[in-house]
Amino acid sequence: MNSVIAEGKTTAEAIENGLKQLNVSKDKVNIKVLENAEKRSFFSILAPRVVKVELTLKDVKEHYAPMQEHVNQITPEQIEIAKKNLTVFLDEFSTKFEDFDYVIKVNENDINVELKGNDSSKLIGYRGETLNSIQIVMSTIANKNVMGKVRIILDIAGYREKRKKVLEDLADKISKTVIKTGKTIMLEPMPAYERKIIHTRLQNNEKVKTFSKGEEPYRKIVISKNK
Repeated sequence: MNSVIAEGKTTAEAIENGLKQLNVSKDKVNIKVLENAEKRSFFSILAPRVVKVELTLKDVKEHYAPMQEHVNQITPEQIEIAKKNLTVFLDEFSTKFEDFDYVIKVNENDINVELKGNDSSKLIGYRGETLNSIQIVMSTIANKNVMGKVRIILDIAGYREKRKKVLEDLADKISKTVIKTGKTIMLEPMPAYERKIIHTRLQNNEKVKTFSKGEEPYRKIVISKNK
């Protein structure tokens, strides 16, 4: 859905109703007043006062370069500090739980952490929500006393790769539907790294275009047919 027509007793109310339907802020849309309650004809004077506005999404594509913002800021020394911070935390964590282990790997400017254990899959949560929350905590701990920001990527039982495959398959399926029907399709809210997977998968498909709308944590991807 790229545009809506909304109504209200005032222009402000009509715009607000339209923004709620699109789930975006005012700066993300173009607004056109279709019918103004202040300028009604004689024959409509007995009708309820109403303002109609059309809100159209601005075609602003989401940029994912920020994922690499820290690349030129991180030094090997800072990576080492972050790694030590994580190691201390995970060592202490492991003493409180049986059958718990972890593996830390440094990949250029990122630190990959894999948790292992019989019940580790319980830490993934619905569509990785728990996993993402733990990753945020680990990122905060790792980046203590670090200039810049080292990116922490947490995985459990190979979930990240499995989820990536699911999202790529979804992108392929939805794009085919969009091309066939010409209809614009909006996906459910996703975190930034999952939206990046969808955008990347379809960036070379000249028949469709993708952009994101809404505010975090409810930001969604929209896939539409290129004209």
